[in-house]
Amino acid sequence: ARGGTGGAMEDADYFEGSAAEWGNEADGGAQQDDEDGEGEDDAEVQQECLKKFSTPDYIMEPSIFNTLKRYFQAGGSPENVIQLLSENYTAVAQTVNLLAEWLIQTGVEPVQVQETVENHLKSLLIKHFDPRKADSIFTEEGETPAWLEQMIAHTTWRDLFYKLAEAHPDCLMLNFTVKLISDAGYQGEITSVSTACQQLEVFSRVLRTSLATILDGGEENLEKNLPEFAKMVCHGEHTYLFAQSMMSILAQEEQGGSAVRRIAQEVQRYAHEKGHDASQITLALGTAASYPRACQALGAMLSKGALNPADITVLFKMFTSMDPPPVELIRVPAFLDLFMQSLFKPGAKINQDHKHKYIHILAYAASVVEMWKKNKRVSINKDELKSTSKAIETVHNLCCNENKGASELVAELSTLYQCIR
Repeated sequence: ARGGTGGAMEDADYFEGSAAEWGNEADGGAQQDDEDGEGEDDAEVQQECLKKFSTPDYIMEPSIFNTLKRYFQAGGSPENVIQLLSENYTAVAQTVNLLAEWLIQTGVEPVQVQETVENHLKSLLIKHFDPRKADSIFTEEGETPAWLEQMIAHTTWRDLFYKLAEAHPDCLMLNFTVKLISDAGYQGEITSVSTACQQLEVFSRVLRTSLATILDGGEENLEKNLPEFAKMVCHGEHTYLFAQSMMSILAQEEQGGSAVRRIAQEVQRYAHEKGHDASQITLALGTAASYPRACQALGAMLSKGALNPADITVLFKMFTSMDPPPVELIRVPAFLDLFMQSLFKPGAKINQDHKHKYIHILAYAASVVEMWKKNKRVSINKDELKSTSKAIETVHNLCCNENKGASELVAELSTLYQCIR
C-alpha cells in the first residue's frame, strides 16, 4: 500500500515507527556510544536489552541496532535475540499496509485510504501521548530527529502537533516542534492560541502573518478574520501588550496606519467584551501618558465603564484651555461608546449643570481637526465645534424626552437626519 497511497505512506520507516516511538513502548532511539556500557554489569545490560527485545514489534524500533550492539558487547547470546524478536513480532505496521493495499484493490480511492489510516493513527497518538517520554526521547537524541523533520513536511502531522501542543503546553519537545514548523514557513497555520503564544519568536511570526492577512482581506473580510486574531492577542497580558505596542507603531505610518489603528481598536473592544480591563495599556500607548491628569480621568471612567461629572470636568477644563491636549487622546472608541449611554439612551439621567461639558467633549472628539508635524501641532481647526455641539444637544433632547410618543418621534426623523449629516 505504500506505493499506492503516496505521501506519508510511501516511507515505510516513517509510517512503521511512528506509533511505537510516541507510545508507551518508546525508548527514544537514543544514540549511545560504546562507552555507555562501561561500569555496568554485563548481566544487567543483557537483562535490560532482553526486556526491550520482548516488547511487541521491537525489531521495528529505530534503536534496535544500538540495543543489539550493547547486548552483544555484554556477551549476549544471538539465539535469545532471534527468538525474542521473532516471537514478539506482531507486524502491526505491515498489517496496516496490507489492509490498505486490499482496500485499494477493492476500489477505494488511495487518498481516502491514506486519510483513514492517518486519522486513526492521529487519534491513537493523541490518546496515548506521554509528554514526559517525548521530552526524554528528545533530550537523548541530542539533535532534531530525522523522523520529526519528515513529519512536519506533511499537513496531517503538523495538525497533529498543533493539537498535542494545545493539550500539553508545557512539553518542551512540542514547543520546539512548533518553532521548527514556524521556521519552516508554516506560521500561517498556527492559529491555536496557546501554541502560538508559548514562544516570542513564534508569536511574532504568527502575529505578523495574521495581521497581514487581515489588512489584505479588507473591510469585507474583517468579521471573518478578526475573532481568531483578537483571541490570540488577548491570550495574556504579555501577548496583548506586545501586539498593541507593535500596532501602535504601525498605526503612525501614513500608508495603512489608519487600518492598523482600526484593528487595534477592535482588539481593545474584544478584550473589554471578554471582561479584561486593558484601558491602562491603551492610554499608555497613546498620547495620554504625556497628560497625567487627563490619563487619570480617562482611566477611571474606562475602568468603571461609566462617565462621571468629576472626571468629565477635568477633561472639559483641559479641552477648553488655550493649549488643549491632542484630540486623539479622547478619540478612544471605548470612551466614546460611554457617551452613547449617557447622552442618547432613552431615560438616561444626566446632571443638567454638567450636560454642556459632556456635549462639548463629544463634539470636540467628533469635529476638531489637527495638523501635526514632527510631534508638534501646527494647526487646530474648531470651525465645526459649535454646530456639532448644537446637533448633539438636539439629538440628546429628542432621544431622552420621555414625554414624546412614537408618532411624535417619527415626525422628528428629518431633524435627526439633519443633525447626523
